[in-house]
Amino acid sequence: MPEPAPGTLAEATPAAERPAPTADAASREDARPAAGAKPSFPRTPLVLAALLAALLLAAAASLLVGAEGIALGRIVDAVLGHGDQQADALVLDSRLPRTVVAIAVGAALGVAGAVIQAYTRNPLADPGILGVNGGAALGVTLALWLGASTSTSALVLPALAGSLLATVALLMFASAGKGPATPVRMVLAGVALAAVLGGLTTAIRLFDVATFDGYRSWAAGSVAGRALTDLIGVLPYLVVGLLLAGALVRPLNAVALGEDTAASLGVDTRRVRLGTIVSVTLLVGSATAIAGPVTFLGLMVPHVCRLLVGNDQRRIIPLAALAAPVLLLASDILARVALPLREMPVGVVTAFVGAPVLIRLVSNRKVHAQ
Repeated sequence: MPEPAPGTLAEATPAAERPAPTADAASREDARPAAGAKPSFPRTPLVLAALLAALLLAAAASLLVGAEGIALGRIVDAVLGHGDQQADALVLDSRLPRTVVAIAVGAALGVAGAVIQAYTRNPLADPGILGVNGGAALGVTLALWLGASTSTSALVLPALAGSLLATVALLMFASAGKGPATPVRMVLAGVALAAVLGGLTTAIRLFDVATFDGYRSWAAGSVAGRALTDLIGVLPYLVVGLLLAGALVRPLNAVALGEDTAASLGVDTRRVRLGTIVSVTLLVGSATAIAGPVTFLGLMVPHVCRLLVGNDQRRIIPLAALAAPVLLLASDILARVALPLREMPVGVVTAFVGAPVLIRLVSNRKVHAQ
């Protein structure tokens, strides 16, 4: 009788007579990558360390660079609390709050971009695509039209209220009709909502000159002149939004396989959808309230992180929280020195810097392969 081929021996042996796998064999099987799965990225700690170092260097440069030069020793003395009056005024009252606000705003926008791209499974998704920025802009415009001050503290609550109303409207529109509020329906509803809110905002500005003037300075996007008290006003919303985004990393990895597959794995897709909307609303609404609309961070930074460490949201979201502040600080430093005797809005610089980088990323084959 001919012997069975080596490749068919396992099939010819009854399952009951096969020896049970040992613990070592099971652990080796678990450690073996699945077919088609991307390998792990041991370089993630290196990327994390590099981003931390870059963030520290960018923060130090933000304290050093400006229209008025100042020695490093005087900056250290001012931060430690025993600097001279000029150094205290320049560092503690201007550059330090500006740096801290830029770090907080950058982290919020970077994480919001990573979350919305992961949920919609669309690498070109942006926090503004859901109409959150449009809602914040409409809230600020209405506040200015009703006579509110142009100070940041006066515009925080209107911006957050506008973001919240935009979120509620988005959920209503995406859930209307037959079928659930899928990512595609949410994106389409967000685009339509952003267009409507933008039209309302423009109409109000065109009919009132004072509102147009007040909105113009806010809409450019800037962290100049911001105080720590302005950040404290939105800090609770930022913290809740970041914590909620951190709780979504594992469900978002499952949603990347499709909502039906995620549901079969035990993921509550409705809860993930609601958590995504609330997290993005809190992060983008707070960041927009304090710094105005800053473009390209939420769109570009997740792309860079994805190219560096793969598609696992457990890596992308924390790295986006570090990479976006680095880019925003670098753009803010460039905004201070790009023009003589005046500063550019940081939102303009991020657009100039982000557009070529994004074009380069989109033309990269690795982006299309993801």
